[in-house]
Amino acid sequence: MTPNGTADAGDKVRDAAETARDSTVLHVLARIGFAASGLVQVFLGALAIQLGINHFADADQSGAMEQLGQLPGGFVLLWVSMIGLVSLAVWLLIEAALMRAGTPAKLWARRLQNVGKAIAYAALALTALAVVQGHPSDASSSTRTLSGQILALPGGAVLLVLVGLAVIGIGVFLFIKGVRRRFLRDIDIPDLPGARPALTVLGIAGYVAKGFVLGVAGTLFVVAAITVRPDEASGLYGAFESLSTLPLGVALLIATGAGLIASGVYNILRAWVARF
Repeated sequence: MTPNGTADAGDKVRDAAETARDSTVLHVLARIGFAASGLVQVFLGALAIQLGINHFADADQSGAMEQLGQLPGGFVLLWVSMIGLVSLAVWLLIEAALMRAGTPAKLWARRLQNVGKAIAYAALALTALAVVQGHPSDASSSTRTLSGQILALPGGAVLLVLVGLAVIGIGVFLFIKGVRRRFLRDIDIPDLPGARPALTVLGIAGYVAKGFVLGVAGTLFVVAAITVRPDEASGLYGAFESLSTLPLGVALLIATGAGLIASGVYNILRAWVARF
């Protein structure tokens, strides 16, 4: 193929990607994805509070999905959620591929941010699919198994430390995004009384809570690598359990759970006001 032919093919692929990104159908499905992730976060927050009060709850993504499936029409809701989450992941990947503005460093940082979000939403969609099919996986057990497999690799401890540091980095990013209110760039606030303060409060509480939990979860990965104990790396459930062992742990869990519920409500509202 000639250079001009290659350029023409590249232009056609880019045009097709732009058409897909801007399609009304994909936008609607992506908004459903925001709402679905919001519902999961609401249930996750409720499970964290339950864990703090009763010291017993399956407080992770799979547990939240199972709770979602128990709602009236839960089976249909899970299927719709899965489709929405996959669509949101696809939109984020297309958006990452089409990004052009900014310095190379900022451009790649934004692309990696979108890819990371896409992976998270796709993983949540797979969790929903597993629940629909009647064999949900235990997220904490899966995380421990994966950590053990990483540790078994040559240089696995170093790799697991890097995974932990990456998770901590994401947590710090979300925490800062909440404190500095950068999430307001992602939404078009409707001209309604109280809309801005309500979305601002929910966003701050939600992003700070998510950042805090991910910071704890990432620290557990690092501890697992240093102590060569994969059972220490148990994802969100492990993070919640670790919080419960701290002084004022119950209060911390309840506050974190409330923050996650706020994040869920924010994401449900974001399904309406998200900026595409």
